[in-house]
Amino acid sequence: MSRYQIVFSGQLVHGASREQVQANLAKLFRADAVRIAALFSGRRVSLKGNLAAEEAETYRTTLERAGALADILPMEAAALLAPGQEADLPANRPESPRKPLVVAPRDLYMAAFTAVEAPDFGVAPAGADLQAPKPEAPPPRLDLSALSLAPVGSDMGQAPARPAGSLPDISHLRLETP
Repeated sequence: MSRYQIVFSGQLVHGASREQVQANLAKLFRADAVRIAALFSGRRVSLKGNLAAEEAETYRTTLERAGALADILPMEAAALLAPGQEADLPANRPESPRKPLVVAPRDLYMAAFTAVEAPDFGVAPAGADLQAPKPEAPPPRLDLSALSLAPVGSDMGQAPARPAGSLPDISHLRLETP
């Protein structure tokens, strides 16, 4: 069962004023103005996590009625991110494009890789194969000309049993009668 989280990045519903939305969120979260103002810093903030799909949708619609646009993201997407990458999560709406991740190289060796163009595997749909398909294996070459089949209905019989071992020499033994 998939779990989801509610993520907010400071975007407002069209026509809503920031002051009114902040007042609504302060009442909704029962928080002071300083904490609510921190939500509007422009960074993505996870408001609630580990939710079922229905619960996440309920939270999203409640925030939308308060004037705030929030995203529903799977918990797996957040677990794969390093700390500080919350701002680079893809948005569900086209008006907030994804920012490229800029990382300073840690040393001279890693600086050589800053201009490398790598394919974006995030474009492929979920479940798509990223590798080229394997070529079909050729059938094995077997020479079956020396084999034959018994006629239909014939009894092949049982192979004769081989003795379990060599028989002892009993030529020196005699049978005497009284």
